[in-house]
Amino acid sequence: MVMTTNTNTTNPTTAHSAGVAETPRLNLAKTAPKVFRALVGFDAAAREGLDPALVELIQIRASHLNHCAYCLHMHTNDARKAGESEDRLHLVAVWREARNFYTPREQAALALTEAVTLVADAGVPDDVYTEAAAHFDERELAHVLSLILAINTWNRVALATRKVAGTDER
Repeated sequence: MVMTTNTNTTNPTTAHSAGVAETPRLNLAKTAPKVFRALVGFDAAAREGLDPALVELIQIRASHLNHCAYCLHMHTNDARKAGESEDRLHLVAVWREARNFYTPREQAALALTEAVTLVADAGVPDDVYTEAAAHFDERELAHVLSLILAINTWNRVALATRKVAGTDER
């Protein structure tokens, strides 16, 4: 028989997967304010002219895919405050199985969000891009794509700096 002892130590490489709270790292806004302001400006420019509900759906879906609890918490709360339904918020992760909750335009944006977020897996397939282009004019599509790029950047900032869900500093 093998005896194991629980030493209550946390390995930093396994703490994340075990759900253990980790110590936040640097604060990008304070340590690189010019970079942070540039990201804020890019994000604001990306969302210009887009439906706020669509903006939140895109941000929520990318945050699911990137496993970013900080951004997911922030954007689901923002969506609720803007009047988004609980059903749509709960089903966005499985939108393909719940298409009746989302417009064809939203579905095209969600598919594009997934393709761009997971770009290393298969690139952005032509059919996904073509479907998005059928639902958005060129300017709108440029903003949707920019928003997807922005939320992916924010997800990576939050994950790399260990932002803690529920501590939105806006």
